[in-house]
Amino acid sequence: MIVVFGGAFNPVTNAHIKVYEYLTDKFVKAEFVFLPVSSAYTKSDLVSDYHRVNMLEIALKEKENASVNHIEITDSNFLGTYQSLIRIADRYADDVCFVVGADNLQGMEEWINIEGILADFKIIVLGRNKINSKKLILGNEILNRFLNSFIIFEDFDVDISSTGFRESFEKNLVPEEVYKYIMENELYRGDDNV
Repeated sequence: MIVVFGGAFNPVTNAHIKVYEYLTDKFVKAEFVFLPVSSAYTKSDLVSDYHRVNMLEIALKEKENASVNHIEITDSNFLGTYQSLIRIADRYADDVCFVVGADNLQGMEEWINIEGILADFKIIVLGRNKINSKKLILGNEILNRFLNSFIIFEDFDVDISSTGFRESFEKNLVPEEVYKYIMENELYRGDDNV
C-alpha cells in the first residue's frame, strides 16, 4: 500500500510527522509518500518549491519507508490530485490511498475529478477539529455514493497548520533540523523567500 499525503508543507511541521507516524503504525508495510504542491498553482505566500522540498527531505531523513514525490513540483500544469495519484499508482503498481484531514471533506465534491478519485483510490480521513467525518460524508450526495472509499480515523486529532509556526516561530512546532534550516535561510521573514 502507498499512502500519499499531499500539502503545501510551508513548512513541514511536527504535526505532519505525527501523521506519518500514526499511519505507519496503522499500516505497517505501507510506503509513505509526501506530495508537496507546486508554488506555481497554489497559495501565493509559499516559500519556493526548492526550500519546501529541502525541509521535507531534512524532516524525513531518518524515517523508514518515507519519501518526497516531486510530481506536482515539476509539473508545469496542475492537472489535479486525480492525475497525480494515477501517476503515483503507475510508478508503484500498488494500492494508493490519499490522506486528508476531516476539514477537507467540506467542499471535497468540488475537487477536480473527485468521482474518479473516489472510484479509483481510498481516502484516509484523519480527525480534525472534532468534525464528525461520517456525518459529513453521509450528508453529501457525491461522497455518500463512494462511502466505501473512505477509511476514517476519528481518534487522530492534531492541528496540522503550518500557519501557527509562520506566525509564532515557535521552535517546538517543527523538527529541530527544519528550524535550523529556516533560520539559516531566513525563511518566512519577508517577501524574498526564493
